Parts: sequence; C-alpha cells; structure tokens
Amino acid sequence: MTDGMHYAPIARAQAPVCAPGDFTFAAMSLDHGHIYGMVDNLVQAGGVLKYVYDTDPKKAESLQRRHPLAQIANSPEQILQDPDVMLVAAAAIPSLRCDLGLQVLAHGKDYFTDKTPFTSLDQLHQARQAVLTTGRKYACCYSERLQNESAEYALELINDGVIGDVIQVLGVGPHRLNAAARPDWFFRKALYGGIICDIGSHQAEQYLAYSGASSATVTMARATNFANPDYPELEDFGEFSVVGDNGSSGYFRMDWFTPDGLRTWGDGRTTILGTKGYIELRKYVDLGQQLDQPARENNVYIATQDGEEQHQVTGKIGFPFFGALILDCIERTELAMSQKHCFTAAAICLQAQQMADLDR
Repeated sequence: MTDGMHYAPIARAQAPVCAPGDFTFAAMSLDHGHIYGMVDNLVQAGGVLKYVYDTDPKKAESLQRRHPLAQIANSPEQILQDPDVMLVAAAAIPSLRCDLGLQVLAHGKDYFTDKTPFTSLDQLHQARQAVLTTGRKYACCYSERLQNESAEYALELINDGVIGDVIQVLGVGPHRLNAAARPDWFFRKALYGGIICDIGSHQAEQYLAYSGASSATVTMARATNFANPDYPELEDFGEFSVVGDNGSSGYFRMDWFTPDGLRTWGDGRTTILGTKGYIELRKYVDLGQQLDQPARENNVYIATQDGEEQHQVTGKIGFPFFGALILDCIERTELAMSQKHCFTAAAICLQAQQMADLDR
C-alpha cells in the first residue's frame, strides 16, 4: 500500500447484525478512497448497498464492480428521494462534506462521512443545528480507530481497567505523501482544511475515546510546510496538545514524511498511559520485524504490575463500529458513537487548526 488514501481494510471477524434488506444504504461523492472501506464494512455487517453515484462515472463504476448488485444512480436526487435508503455514505472533498450532509439529513436520512467531517467551525454549528432539527444522525468514519483492530482492542482493555485510569494519550499519524497520485483538491487548503483538521481528526477522536474526557482545551497547535515548496498550500507537518475536562492530557503529531523504504503507508502509533500501566499500539507495521514479509498490522504491547504482554490481533477483534452503526440507524440508539462524541472530536481538531493558523 503506497499511501493511506486507498487504505480500506475489511473486518474479518464481522457477522451481519441484521437480516438481508433490513438496512439499505447508498454511497455517493466518492472523492476519497476511504469510501471503499466504509461501504465494504457496512455490507459485511449486513447492509445492502442499493445505489452508487458520483459525477465521475468511472468512480461510480469502480465501486459498483466491488458490489455488482448496486445500481448506478442517475442523480443525487434519485438517492435522496428514495424512501428505501436509510443512510448515505460519502467521501466528498472535505470542504463539501457538510453541505452534502445537510442535504441528506433534510431528506430524512442518516449521513456517514469520511473524516474529517468539517473544515470550519461554522459548518460544525450548522450540522449541530440540523441534527437537532431533523433527529437524524451525522456520523463520521474516524478510521484510525474504527478500522483498526489494535485500536479497538485498546479500548476494550481500557474499559476493563487493565491500565487503570488514563492519564495521557500520545498519538502519531505519519502518512506517505505520494504527491503524484493525489488529486488537485488535496493541495488546496480551502478544500482539505489543513493537516490538523484532516489527519488530526483521527487523533482528537482517539483521545476522547481512550481518555474518557467529554471535552478538551487545545493548549498548543502548530502546522507548517517544511519540505514541499512545490505545493505551498500543503501543510506537511502538524502537532497539537490538549487537556481534557477530566485532567488527562494528549499530544499528537501528524505528517507527510513516511519514507519510501517503509513497507506501508505510515507507522501510526498510539501510547496510552494509565495509573496501573500503559499500552502501545503499533497499528500498521512492527518496525524492523519480519523484514522479508508484508507489514504486520495490529500490534499491541501492554505493561502492567503483572508483567509484559504482546498481542497481534488481526482477525480477532473486527470492526464493531459498523454493525453498531447499522443497529443505531434501525433502532435510533447511540451504541456505535454518540453524536456528542463525534462532534466534540471535530471541534477539537478544528480549534487546533484555527490556533495553528493564527500562529503562522
């Protein structure tokens, strides 16, 4: 995998949560490759993909080839006006994600967008109002946790009290740039929102999930372009720190400096410190191990008073979010992720991006 734009893992340990036909959805605005993982995992969890649509027929045809029973819609209206469609999944250009979501909610359907869900605090405000007005869901695929088994396993360990109360979360989200394969919008800040807004949204969501904080204050943020003068609007490095309302803290770094010699698109890691131990996640590669093999994912290291443990959990945890989201849409519950959690994660990365922009 040369870059993260087309990283679309499918859960192996995922059984359908509903009967065929109980949950029908559509996919549209297929600008980011993450849509494949979003759709594939909803189908794996029991969803039925009825329509695909994009203004570029090639993108729609590409997704349809993976799901040949789906129809290619003639227009967005065909999807929005079909009463069978319960949810619309989309990976639009980031600056356009909110407007599409507002349309989806206004048509009485739930919305599931790729991260980042917004590129401005004003968009977040509009979405909050729309959720209150319509009663529909505005969900986001924060895939660095929701589509990573080591990340989900860490949450299980924390909830079971294995490392005690979480004090600090450290996260790094390096990505390979692979600039030649990126679309034009990727390099235009008004469209992608900034590196903290984009990749940092993953980190903000994980901080909330692991720390148990319900809100956080951004204490430091920086974003810059160190080494890509040919793309002046690209931010190739970003970092931010937070302090949560429960006293925990977090520091997060994101960058586009993954070297070509690494076997995968990024050595994403998370370290979670608790009062009784700590957990380290080496999500996509265990650096230096099995160099003659493909990158081994989902590596979990644990240290507590009882000793040290190492787990490789690929195929053992699954991606429980997707089945829970389907049930939430059917039963109007909030098991997968609360709306407050989703929007608070977005607010943190937007506030950090705003701070970084003011400091430049």
